[in-house]
Amino acid sequence: MEKLLTPLPKEKCVQKLNAVGDALYVIGGKWKLRIIIAMSEGNYRFNELQRTIEGISAKVLSNELKDLELNGFVKRTVHDETPVVVTYEPTEYTHTLKNVLNSLAEWGTMHREKLRQEG
Repeated sequence: MEKLLTPLPKEKCVQKLNAVGDALYVIGGKWKLRIIIAMSEGNYRFNELQRTIEGISAKVLSNELKDLELNGFVKRTVHDETPVVVTYEPTEYTHTLKNVLNSLAEWGTMHREKLRQEG
């Protein structure tokens, strides 16, 4: 069986742990990646996002969108209309997660199938 990871010198190991920690701090948790995936189809209004992402509360969605905006993944636009319309859209920076999201989706599909076969 092939090793998962090749052994690293301590300094490289610490660097890798820090890098993964930084990534998980920014995109980790139950909702952030789901929000990004839901937005991959284009601009969304708040209620559209909430309906698309099953189980997320308005308060949590609001907080997650603020975090994503703060970290450069989401652009919030307030349209001067009556009533006021707010849209959210992924930024160019969001596209840097494409390979991560594709790999996670692939792995998730494989894992779900493994569980089905074992169950």
